[in-house]
Amino acid sequence: MKYFLLGVSSIILLVLMGAAIFYHQTQNELTYSQFPTPNETHDHQKSPNEVEPSDPQEFQTTGDQIDYTLQNNELNITFNQGEDWAKVPVELDQLFSGEYNGSKQALIEHSYVLTENRAAFLYSEGTDWDNQSILLTYSTDQGETWEEAVVAERFTVMRFRKVDFLNEEFGYIIISGGRTMSQESSHVFLTHDGGQSWEETTNSEVTRLIYDGGFVDETTGFLSFGTINPETPDLYVTQDGGNSWNEATINVPAEYEQIFVQAEVPVKEEGSLSVLVNQGPNGDYQGGLVKGKFISEDNGDTWEFEMEVQPNDGE
Repeated sequence: MKYFLLGVSSIILLVLMGAAIFYHQTQNELTYSQFPTPNETHDHQKSPNEVEPSDPQEFQTTGDQIDYTLQNNELNITFNQGEDWAKVPVELDQLFSGEYNGSKQALIEHSYVLTENRAAFLYSEGTDWDNQSILLTYSTDQGETWEEAVVAERFTVMRFRKVDFLNEEFGYIIISGGRTMSQESSHVFLTHDGGQSWEETTNSEVTRLIYDGGFVDETTGFLSFGTINPETPDLYVTQDGGNSWNEATINVPAEYEQIFVQAEVPVKEEGSLSVLVNQGPNGDYQGGLVKGKFISEDNGDTWEFEMEVQPNDGE
C-alpha cells in the first residue's frame, strides 16, 4: 500500500510538471507573436524624428482643371487638376492688403486672372496709408517663370480692385482708394503689351464709390458707380480708350424707377451692347434678384429697356 501511494504521487507530480512546462511555452509563443520582429519594425514604423516631406500634390482642389489653393499660408496654382502645382511668388497677406474685410479663404473676386494662357495677381505693397505700390505678378507659361509689373508707384490704401485681359496684349486694371465716407478716387490703367507696362487713362472725376467696371474692346470701357443706397444707375463710358469719359443715359421706364438702380458691366451681344441693371443692396422687387436688361445701339451712350431678367436666366 505504501509503494502504491508513492507511485500515484509520482505520476501526479510528473503530470503537474508537464502542464507547467506546456503553459510556459505557450505564453512565450503568444507574447512573441504580439510584437513585430526588428525587420518588421523598420518596415512599418517611423522613427520619432522622421517627418514626411511636404508634398504639393496633397493640396485639395475643387476638381477644376485650372485651380488654386491657399493652403500652407501660400498661393499655389495648378493647370492639370492638381497633378502638378506652381507656387506664386507673392506673400499671401499682400493679396488681401488694403481696405478689405471679407473672407481670406478665397482670393478677392476679380483681383486675379487664372486661365490656360495667363496667371496674374493684383496686390499692393507698402505700409504707409498714402504711399503704397500697386503691383501685378503674372506668368504666361503656367507658372514656370514669373514677371512683376508696377501698375502705380504710389497709391493710397486700395479698396476696389479688378484686373482682366481681353487678349494676349490688351488688359485693364481698375482700382479705387482713399475712401472717406462715401467718397473715393477711382483709376483705370491699360496695357497693350501683355502686362509688362501700364498707363493710366484720363480720370473720370467721379468721386462716388465705384461698383464695377470693365472694357468690351480696346477702346470701349465702362465704369459703374454707386454702392450705398443707389437710386439711379450711374454709368460712365469711354469710346476712345480712356482719353475721355462721359455719363451714359439709361432710360429706365417709370414703373422701374428706384428699382433698377445699379448697372453691371456691359457686354457685346449680336452687334449691339447689353447691360443688366440690378436692384442694389436693398432691392426687394420680386425678391430683389430680378434685373432689368437694357440695349445700346450707339456703343454705350444711351440705353433702352428691353426686358426683365429672372435669376439664372442665362445672364
